[in-house]
Amino acid sequence: MQHDRFVDTAAMLVAPDEKILLRDYSTRYTGRLLDKKEAQDLLEESRKKLAKIQDKFYADNRYAMLIVLQAMDAAGKDGAVKHIMSGFNPLGVKVHSFKAPTSQELDHYYLWRHSLVLPARGEIAIHNRSHYENVLVTRVHPEYLLNENIPGLDSVKKADEKFWEERFKQINRFEKNLSENGTIILKFFLHVSKDEQRKRFLDRIDDPSKNWKFSTGDLKERAFWDDYQHAYEEAIRATSTKYAPWYVIPADDKWFTRLAIATIIGNYFDELDLHYPTVSEAQKSVLQKARKELIAEPKKDEKKGVLRRTK
Repeated sequence: MQHDRFVDTAAMLVAPDEKILLRDYSTRYTGRLLDKKEAQDLLEESRKKLAKIQDKFYADNRYAMLIVLQAMDAAGKDGAVKHIMSGFNPLGVKVHSFKAPTSQELDHYYLWRHSLVLPARGEIAIHNRSHYENVLVTRVHPEYLLNENIPGLDSVKKADEKFWEERFKQINRFEKNLSENGTIILKFFLHVSKDEQRKRFLDRIDDPSKNWKFSTGDLKERAFWDDYQHAYEEAIRATSTKYAPWYVIPADDKWFTRLAIATIIGNYFDELDLHYPTVSEAQKSVLQKARKELIAEPKKDEKKGVLRRTK
């Protein structure tokens, strides 16, 4: 989308097997020579381009796209979905937010419920939280693993480093299978600072229109901030691959977060050889015949502006 001159997307990309520390990534980076107004103008331009490309993506019907959004609470995932995807045709976009697994979901292996909402060819699926919750929340709270009734895992002590490394490998196999069959996978970690999260929590408490966004559970999880940072570092390191890369997106300024994500998605669209389906000469002949029949139909003399006929 040619916005890389303003947004250093390459610096946000995590290389395969790169051992990252989130403290090395800025939460407040806002691009080169950009202010809020300039970024909003670029985002609007990106939205229009994405909507146009998505129409061709849907018609081309060869690829699918899975967009994963992960973050600490109040990092701006919902807002990113709303502002970036607003121009998309709902027919070709599916947004799914994952909550705590149900008893039925727990009776299947942990990737099952995520498989049910994968995008079909021509579709874009946005997973607000995703299969990565199974190596994030469960790693910070390993007691949740016991609900999965995994053979041999009858104690949280057995969820050792080897267990998590095996689960990372399972996720990589899952994503590689998708990629090899035409699904483009983009994974975004919205990197918000602890201070900014505090401000947003207070805003949710102080603003009556936002009270519904805050729960005491959010505050409870904030107490595990360092544990979550470590869990994210390990998961990103182990699962950022060429076929399913992770991007660490600065999230203290929401307008820049949205522009960065839109730019990256647009860049991947640009790399695809998308085109509208072509029709054969025989099909063109049928179309022309249909056109002639439609033109030849007699026009009815309807009164302009009449809602319905009355007796």
